Amino acid sequence: MKQFLLSAILAFGHAGTTQAQSLILGAGYADFQHEQSQDQGVLSLEYQHTPFWERGRLSARLAAAATLHANGDFHLGAGVAGEYALDRNWFIEASVLPGVYFEGEDSNTLGSRFEVRSLFGVGYRFDNGDALSLAITHKSNASISEFNPGVNSVLLRFHRSF
Repeated sequence: MKQFLLSAILAFGHAGTTQAQSLILGAGYADFQHEQSQDQGVLSLEYQHTPFWERGRLSARLAAAATLHANGDFHLGAGVAGEYALDRNWFIEASVLPGVYFEGEDSNTLGSRFEVRSLFGVGYRFDNGDALSLAITHKSNASISEFNPGVNSVLLRFHRSF
């Protein structure tokens, strides 16, 4: 009985304090700002490591993401992601992932190979640690190029914790 109580206390205490790594699958629609570009469906796959910093409800972690557009446009980025826990399992997420962009069609150019993906979203975390979020992203070259039209996307994201 003592061993059972000790195991239960340790399991309960561990579940509430440690955040896990996440693999996040997103699907949505991309809206290119340049009038000659082709708006299209988009898929994303993101990995977020365990937090390297936590203070109260706020945490920060390293992240990497790959985004693939329906016509073959591709962005690969790495950077920092943050999360702020709200009440009742809700959270706000944000990230900045500088990276490299390859257009599938010449009309979908964003002005340079270097593009930064920023994200802001709101989500709900289930009791098992997995989550569902709705996010908006913006990719642009941060004005390092004279041509900087950018692309905005809306994504429905499933977060699988492990």
